[in-house]
Amino acid sequence: MYKRILLATDGSEHSLRSAEHAIHLATGSEGTIDVVFVIDGDTSKKDVLHHANKFEIDRRRREKISPVEARLEEAGVDYNVSMLHGEPGPEIVKFANDGEYDLAIVGSRGLNQLQTLVLGSVSHKVAKRVECPVMIIK
Repeated sequence: MYKRILLATDGSEHSLRSAEHAIHLATGSEGTIDVVFVIDGDTSKKDVLHHANKFEIDRRRREKISPVEARLEEAGVDYNVSMLHGEPGPEIVKFANDGEYDLAIVGSRGLNQLQTLVLGSVSHKVAKRVECPVMIIK
């Protein structure tokens, strides 16, 4: 049923729970998972200022999503990792809409109503703008 699944991750506990759901769905249908990690402008600037070289920066970014990758490997699911640059919501939406995905899975950080109103949430932006079905994991 779900042959191509997009999994948006940021390395948080929420995204690890999202990965578990993606794995469950992918193994049931022999699907593949495309893992997306978005580096926003502020994070990119901090990385450049605090780390010696590009290889160190890449290694640290990979470390953030290594628990998700380890779980995917352990489950034996086919997956690909894409590192994108920009604002997370719009970048995930563009990536999802450019691909032909059966499902997009994102985690929810559980912002309160004021935080959501002021900041907006990535999961809300994705749910509103992605053309394929979206699953939001609490």
